[in-house]
Amino acid sequence: MSETGGAAGGVREVKSAARTVELLELLAARGGRPARLQELADALGAPRSSMYALLQTLVSRRWVRTDVTGSLYGIGIHALLTGTGYLDSDPRVGLVRPYLDEASEALGETIHLGRLDGRDVAYLATRESHEYLRTISRVGRRLPAHAGALGKALLAERADADLPDGPYEALTAHTRTDRDALAADLARVRERGYSVDREESVPGIAGFGFALRYDTPALDAISCSVPVARLTPAHEERIVTVMRGIRAGIEAAAPGAGGAPHWR
Repeated sequence: MSETGGAAGGVREVKSAARTVELLELLAARGGRPARLQELADALGAPRSSMYALLQTLVSRRWVRTDVTGSLYGIGIHALLTGTGYLDSDPRVGLVRPYLDEASEALGETIHLGRLDGRDVAYLATRESHEYLRTISRVGRRLPAHAGALGKALLAERADADLPDGPYEALTAHTRTDRDALAADLARVRERGYSVDREESVPGIAGFGFALRYDTPALDAISCSVPVARLTPAHEERIVTVMRGIRAGIEAAAPGAGGAPHWR
């Protein structure tokens, strides 16, 4: 079995396993855009014959799907089943879900739970407002941490020295793409105790993010999103009050480490 360096803990990375994961991540990142064999081989720097064999193996196990011509490839249903298994087995997600319902009922706005994953935040649960829908908030979607309320709430729990060098990706005209500008914003997050995203991730949408400090540093956060057209000072004040209460409830209900695994 061929191996290469790079894995954590001093163990050599298995090249074939790494390529399989890279392929699945690439297909998942394409959303609804299927890919051709040569596209995938070029993107991963793999021989066409090796990529074809890998694809056929994954198709047979339903991790990858193909069209009736056998020339287009997309992510398969077993990726969904595995992702659902992750959510169902995570005690933090199960703990927070009822509180998301409570916040949604109290505010009538879209409420999210997200987890920091490298430089991104992954959405783990969402409660959509009946007033509007945001496709960006779909469970499993990722958003750069520097651009949204969830991510900024979590970045503020860490030292500015941990911030990557800029410039950062601009999602809207309001996204902070400069490292110093982001650091200044995170200082304000620490002062007020929550983050604010005013059309930095999605045009027309404001967000308010609250880190959940049941881990140190916090990995999870909750947020409330609202169209800026409906965001009055009084409504903003109510959002902050309710979400602070929701955060306090979640943190009070979170059990200690006990015998549960401490996941990396």
